[in-house]
Amino acid sequence: MSVVVAYKFAPNPQDASVSADGNVDWARAKEAISEYDPVAITLARTMADAEGGELVGITVGSKKASVGNAVKSALARGLDRARLVSDDETKTWSSPKVASALADLASDVDGVSALVTGSASIDEGAGLVPALVAGYLGWPCFLEVREAEKTEAGWKLVQEVPGGTRTIEVTGNVVISVAANAVEAKTPGMRDILAAGKKPSEVLSAADVATHDCTAEVSARSGASTQDRAHNLFEGEDAAAQLADALRAAGLK
Repeated sequence: MSVVVAYKFAPNPQDASVSADGNVDWARAKEAISEYDPVAITLARTMADAEGGELVGITVGSKKASVGNAVKSALARGLDRARLVSDDETKTWSSPKVASALADLASDVDGVSALVTGSASIDEGAGLVPALVAGYLGWPCFLEVREAEKTEAGWKLVQEVPGGTRTIEVTGNVVISVAANAVEAKTPGMRDILAAGKKPSEVLSAADVATHDCTAEVSARSGASTQDRAHNLFEGEDAAAQLADALRAAGLK
């Protein structure tokens, strides 16, 4: 059994600037592994270990995704090997096209039974890719997963839902988007970093993977919406009663 985990090497929003109209300037943003992905890698590692399987990391990114410590930092977090598309052409790809490339990378891994992702990416955070990858693979997709256990027929998942969790038993292969706080992410030690340098990684170009073109461009952006506030101040011994009356008048009970 193999488990595949898709991680994203993308511009870090902490280095970006946002204009008043909501447009984001990524010019000075350094690329890094998404802050949500270490959690996904840690959970995926336990899934692979439970069956004595291999954990393969996949990503689609720019040329920087395969140079320096980019791959090494991902391998050090628990991957056995990595397969990545590292090509500046991918900077112009839409989310559906990236998802189709990830599906192609995953489908070439022998015995893969699950594809795991983080809850979102650091640069966009739209949460579209897991479902899109699942669509290309023809597998079911489950978001906000906290636990995953292999069964004879497939997987047993614990998923966050409003008000609590639910347990799902699914037959066959799955795509799992891991809840941001599902597990404590592993912090690589010196031994992990040194070992990462000996792990294999396969670097591909954009032409090496099968993709599906799909136009899905962001046509507009806006800043966060603001709400007018009443700025009412209630004082005196009956302040609590005044507040309660105001809330009832506003339709809040």
